[in-house]
Amino acid sequence: MAAADFQIDDGGPGLTLRLTGDWTATELGRVSRRLDDQLRERCVDAVDLTDLGRFDTAGALAIVQASNCVLPETAWVQRPEAGRTYAMVEKLERESAGPPHRSPAWVRGFAKVGRGIQDIYDEATLSLAFLGRLVVAVGSALRNPGRIRWAAWFSQGERAGLDAIPIIATTNFFIGAVIAFLGANLLTQFGAGVFTVQLVAVSVLREFAVVITSVLLAGRSSSSFAAEIGSMRMNQEVDAMQVMGVNPFQALVIPRLAAMLAMLPLLTFIGMIAGLFGGLIVTWAELGYGPSFFIQRMTDDPKMSTHLGVGLLKAPVFAVVIAAIGCRQGMAVAGDVESLGRRVTAAVVQAIFAIIFLDAVFAMIFLELNW
Repeated sequence: MAAADFQIDDGGPGLTLRLTGDWTATELGRVSRRLDDQLRERCVDAVDLTDLGRFDTAGALAIVQASNCVLPETAWVQRPEAGRTYAMVEKLERESAGPPHRSPAWVRGFAKVGRGIQDIYDEATLSLAFLGRLVVAVGSALRNPGRIRWAAWFSQGERAGLDAIPIIATTNFFIGAVIAFLGANLLTQFGAGVFTVQLVAVSVLREFAVVITSVLLAGRSSSSFAAEIGSMRMNQEVDAMQVMGVNPFQALVIPRLAAMLAMLPLLTFIGMIAGLFGGLIVTWAELGYGPSFFIQRMTDDPKMSTHLGVGLLKAPVFAVVIAAIGCRQGMAVAGDVESLGRRVTAAVVQAIFAIIFLDAVFAMIFLELNW
């Protein structure tokens, strides 16, 4: 191997470029920069290839970028294969587009905001279309109960609901315990430690049990729905269902929606019991109020049944949101793994956001109704 080099002979009728050594990617080194400097604003008329070794596209690109004119085909008669390489690179370089125009920063900022708004609009449109198809599928299932896939319903109910009982109960237990700790420390300073029972009961029954349970299921079940349906989309199993005459909404979406509708109120009630039990343990240990006192303080309050009803009333709405968002994101998965990851993440984030937003809406509605 010989390093690439060149000589420029301008003593004749035209400018002659004499190439020596191997003009390859590994042997060029800094010779291309020197060639640029010496051929600046000059045109090569002929090429001497007598001492040229190997020649590849890297060497051809160096000559194309350094020369201000296209070398004629007659310049490569000594090495026709080098001439063909040069012609190919010169054509690609000539036809390639220049660097894209970079807009100012403020223009790019507005464009990014516009794309974000467009994405929100597209997502809302597709979500409404999914909701319409879901309503039609639910109506069809109610009209033809014989076509309901009960095995899928019970299977999804077990996976999405019953298997989540340990984590739901444990989390709500500690939430109730934390609320009781805070109430005991703060209220005893004002001589109102007895109201810790009401604080725990109202917060757990009305808000924390249903919200914590829904958020846990959003991370557990909504992501699972999106991943399962998305994987089937990637493997074209959903398309195969349609070819065989099976409605994907009837087979995939409706069982998951029904499972969440049935299981989330049950899990919410279990979360309420666990949260109250955690508060009871803490008030007993910190304030000395026994279980009988705790239960009596709750039952003597006539509004406890209202708080319980408010918490359970939210559960079916949150169940529909969790199941619909998870299945909708799963149905939107494209044919690559990156799309699957984005949709699973979007399912969890959108479900949690929808739960917090709807809980705030419910709070304002119940406040106006004085519930």
